[in-house]
Amino acid sequence: MNFNSVFESLYIFAVVGLSLYGFNALLLTALFLLSKHKRVPAAELNTDWPQVTVQLPIFNERFVIRRLIDVVAALDYPRDRLSIQVLDDSTDDTVRLARVRVEYHRMQGVDICHIHRADRKGAKAGAMAAALPSAAGEFVVVFDADFMPPPDYLRRVMPAFANPRIGMVQARWGHINAPATALTRVQAMALDGHFVVEQTARSRAGLFFTFNGSAGVWRKACIEDAGGWQADTLAEDLDLSYRAQLRGWQFRYLSEVVAPAEVPLQILAFKRQQFRWVKGSIQCLRKVGPAVLRSHNSAWRKLQALFHLGGYLVHPLMVLLLLASLPAMLVEGLGSAALGILSVAGLGPPVLYAVSQVSAYTDGWKRLVYFPLLMLLGAGIALNNSWAVAEALGGRNPTQFLRTPKGESVAQQRQIGRDYALLSDWTTLGELLLAVYALVAVIVSLSREPGLAPFLLLFALGFGYTASTGLLQSWQVLRQRASWRTALGGD
Repeated sequence: MNFNSVFESLYIFAVVGLSLYGFNALLLTALFLLSKHKRVPAAELNTDWPQVTVQLPIFNERFVIRRLIDVVAALDYPRDRLSIQVLDDSTDDTVRLARVRVEYHRMQGVDICHIHRADRKGAKAGAMAAALPSAAGEFVVVFDADFMPPPDYLRRVMPAFANPRIGMVQARWGHINAPATALTRVQAMALDGHFVVEQTARSRAGLFFTFNGSAGVWRKACIEDAGGWQADTLAEDLDLSYRAQLRGWQFRYLSEVVAPAEVPLQILAFKRQQFRWVKGSIQCLRKVGPAVLRSHNSAWRKLQALFHLGGYLVHPLMVLLLLASLPAMLVEGLGSAALGILSVAGLGPPVLYAVSQVSAYTDGWKRLVYFPLLMLLGAGIALNNSWAVAEALGGRNPTQFLRTPKGESVAQQRQIGRDYALLSDWTTLGELLLAVYALVAVIVSLSREPGLAPFLLLFALGFGYTASTGLLQSWQVLRQRASWRTALGGD
């Protein structure tokens, strides 16, 4: 095989792979539209409100811990049926802040305890697994540190467990700080695509779908029957969800119940969050994918499960498409058929995100003004996420948990720079190089493959956006730290 055919084969492989995911996005959008007006019958509990334990796994969350504990303590649920476990693996003054707030609410009659682990073995999964035996409730609720569940959350979710085979009920994520910046707005749009369209479509079509790590309620017996929380992947939520459904447990998704949470203000924090989600998902593909294929589920349900578990594989395919397109154009030329297929399939994600905005918000059409930036971010994050895929497939640092810094406000997020903020890593340089490479490819495509130019320009602008924004925010953090050192009399 000569180099000409190698480059063309890689290009075609990337086009086919991306097209499959694009068409599947269109399919999920169609499933959503067909079922969006379908009313799910309201369930009613045949007994009194069941005992519920709320678990709050936290790690170094000094800026949001007070808010989290206060909001959960204010849940409108019978006091004698609600207990709260603050699972604190922190190594900073979050421990002290949490203890003070826990003690305050305990004095107010709330059944709440503070559990601090010094070793942090197993990270979040380890904390929840260690505390599960002492959870008094028949049901276990999980909220991450940046969530603010509404007071009626439990009263709206718990009736869904009237069917004893329901093992988990997931609520939709909202966005506390979506209006803060353009970056937070587009992250909210991306999450809406998943929570408004994908989760609804999968759940109502009887497909595998998942607990999203927060704002979900588990039947304790379901957790135990499925093998409990396991820390051998970074996506313990996805892992347990598939193991439970393979055991025959049913899940429910309540899109009408919204639990607001923060999205990262820093693009570097967003990249870290994405890295963890991507790596954990691909680890789960390796771990539970074979069990899905061996199961007695239909071929259709298996296929959709593999698309779901391997959804982040689109990112290395995007990088491959970019890298292969330039040499393929220079040495061989590209056929119009593959480009035509990609153009049609490429409508999948944009249509899905647009439908999520119009369906979820009365001003959904106005929100689409940020849509071009969403497309740039989707392209610009491809290198970061491809590296996460590579680490997952290669087994590198299998359980290294990297937290996402959080803060209640923009002012606090800026203050985070002193202790929690992140700085650019090698992927920022890689993004700059890919932006330049894509620009060269754009120039070449104008004379050889004009139809490919818009795709390549999207890569150039996307990688340029993530790299320049990351460098700017790193510079701001370094300036903040230098000013603090000066204020403290440092060098």
